[in-house]
Amino acid sequence: MDIQRHVDLRPYNTLGISVLADYFIEVSSLDGLSEAIEFSSRRRLRRVFIGGGSNLVLRGDIHGLVIRMAMRGISCESSGDERLVTVAAGENWDELVKYSLAQGWYGLENLISIPGQAGAAPIQNIGAYGVELANVLDSVTGWDINLNGLRTLSADDCQLAYRDSVFKGALRDVFIITAITLRLSAKPAPNLSYPALLEALAAQAPEQAPSPELIAATVAMVRADKLPDYRREPNVGSFFKNPIISKNLAQELVVQYPALPHWPMADGRFKVAAAWLVDQAGWKGKRRGAVGIHPRQAIVLVNYDGADGAEVLAFADAIQADVLARFNVDLEIEPRVY
Repeated sequence: MDIQRHVDLRPYNTLGISVLADYFIEVSSLDGLSEAIEFSSRRRLRRVFIGGGSNLVLRGDIHGLVIRMAMRGISCESSGDERLVTVAAGENWDELVKYSLAQGWYGLENLISIPGQAGAAPIQNIGAYGVELANVLDSVTGWDINLNGLRTLSADDCQLAYRDSVFKGALRDVFIITAITLRLSAKPAPNLSYPALLEALAAQAPEQAPSPELIAATVAMVRADKLPDYRREPNVGSFFKNPIISKNLAQELVVQYPALPHWPMADGRFKVAAAWLVDQAGWKGKRRGAVGIHPRQAIVLVNYDGADGAEVLAFADAIQADVLARFNVDLEIEPRVY
């Protein structure tokens, strides 16, 4: 078991925050994971599990054991047109989408170019351009620390919601995802429900039927144009969730601000655009010290010059307070904080 001491976690989070982990290990097998958990239990160490670090804010040094999930492997079971694809937690998500397309396994094309690893996808219920992981997830397998062994949860058990799941609540840090199984198809069924995707497709290839490959290429192009590359401008993608608010508040806001993008939810509430709220509050492109909001994307917070986690969170707090004061809307951050 290769446990390292006093490891700088800057290379392991896309926000580029430099903090030290007292202990650090990468695990690439179930045996390695079990041994790491046992080691931390014997020494009564706090455990922090990370993957690609693309949805993470590190508040300060980690006085405990950081376990980075590095398990690899992809397998597929076929039944008619259905493809049940099981993916180890350490597989890169974007590479998985590309690999699936190359194999003729469809359903992930709208989710291309999302950074991070497969194991983190259910935690956040990742989504983009009209598709969420919930649309294709079959099950999740993981190590239950309380049971000291593996168990599998159905998609329903995962309680997936908008950028939320049971893994951010009752099972946070006690159910460690080791693999996910996706229900894909050999038969293309393009999801074109997102208006901006339709517009981009029409601009790209107005005469061409939207194949999964074309959808993926278009989404990748749009994301590259809209979102900064974390390797040049450290960020975690969308820092704020689109708020879900009451029907009454939504009606009040739309009367006052007719341009506010808003979408009805099944339960009668409304989702409103966080980017619009942040932009209208004057934060788009604004910097404070080493932290700022990207000039092209109002919900992407960028660590321009080596800010620490406290600076990042203080900047986010200021935006949240301003949006609440102006619009009476609570903004919730997307990344997990440790």
